[in-house]
Amino acid sequence: MTDEQKKLITATVPILKENGVLLTTHFYKRMFTHNPELKNIFNMGNQQSGKQQTALAMAVLAYAENIANPMVLLPVVDRIGHKHTSLDIRPEHYIIVGNHLIESIKEVLGDPATPAIIDAWGVAYQQLAELMSGHEAKLYEQQTSKTYGWTGWRPFILGKKEAESAEITSFYLYPGDGGKVTPHLPGQYLSIRTFLKSLNLKQARQYSISSAPNEDYYRISVKREKGVNLDTNGLISNYLHDAVNEGDVLDLTAPAGNFVLTENTTAPIVLISGGVGLTPLMSMLQSLIAKDHENPITWIHGCRNKSVHAFKDHLDYITTTKSNVKQHTFYNVITPEDKENGILEGYLDINTIPELPKDPDTNYFICGPSAFITRQYQDLQAKGIDKKLIFFEEFGPQVLQMN
Repeated sequence: MTDEQKKLITATVPILKENGVLLTTHFYKRMFTHNPELKNIFNMGNQQSGKQQTALAMAVLAYAENIANPMVLLPVVDRIGHKHTSLDIRPEHYIIVGNHLIESIKEVLGDPATPAIIDAWGVAYQQLAELMSGHEAKLYEQQTSKTYGWTGWRPFILGKKEAESAEITSFYLYPGDGGKVTPHLPGQYLSIRTFLKSLNLKQARQYSISSAPNEDYYRISVKREKGVNLDTNGLISNYLHDAVNEGDVLDLTAPAGNFVLTENTTAPIVLISGGVGLTPLMSMLQSLIAKDHENPITWIHGCRNKSVHAFKDHLDYITTTKSNVKQHTFYNVITPEDKENGILEGYLDINTIPELPKDPDTNYFICGPSAFITRQYQDLQAKGIDKKLIFFEEFGPQVLQMN
């Protein structure tokens, strides 16, 4: 890519800031019109909510702003690469996307989209596609090089279905071929694909693995969604609750995601979760216990009330049998019994917890709704916690920017 082309890309940054979502909305509409088969790959729920359009607009803008040195975006490339491999995205998909993106730039920008700018964006997209597909090729290779690893969609059998609360149910998934599974990294997720009759489409959804790493099965713990007009994500979650029974087959891709415990960490750990956001942190906690983690582990969780508090009995058992594990639980509304048992009232507020670890190397992991993550992240930074020690997982397309 020439210096002149980089300057042309940089010159489009103000336009992308003002019209980025307009561009990406047009792009998706155009692509699905010409290539409707891709609706089986893209999450139609995120399309309906607008989160995917916003996330793509932010990604395109970030790429344009860093066109002189796109390697600074490697952490983002890695996160997106994990998501793409979990959906079995391949290099040929980049060709289709690139064609529609360039045509959308022409159609949305109009006269400002000069031939020189279009040529520059063509080269820029090719550079990005090579960066992304190259990184994803390495991720695919890593998957197949693992013991019992695989790529693509693999059939799994639901071996057990177990209620964890009034809303959350766990699903134990075993390989349909009777084989083994590659142990996941604590914090990773699976993609599950199913056919939705209401859309006449196959749709995939990511669910965090809530079990400790093992070679026999994966466990996901799914919240039932309520409401009249559920998007695709809610439809799939409720489909698992209502229509999938023990013995049924589901297609899965291998574990993915980079929201994971630092390998061989010995630092104190604080796990902060809101609602169903506790699922990846359960895997982390169980893994730490299995490895006899000696430093303090602090579990902080918030939910509406006891009836929706998943894994409560198991967490109570852990904290009573492991002297280095402490838990602090917040319910929006508490009963006298809750208060006697040490439950705190209101929304989770780390400022009310005096027993947080004092070690400056403590690692903090946050998972929950976007607003929840934002508040916890900001409160931790206000306490002087280095942002490099704060990790978070936002379900769905990442739109939070906390740099």
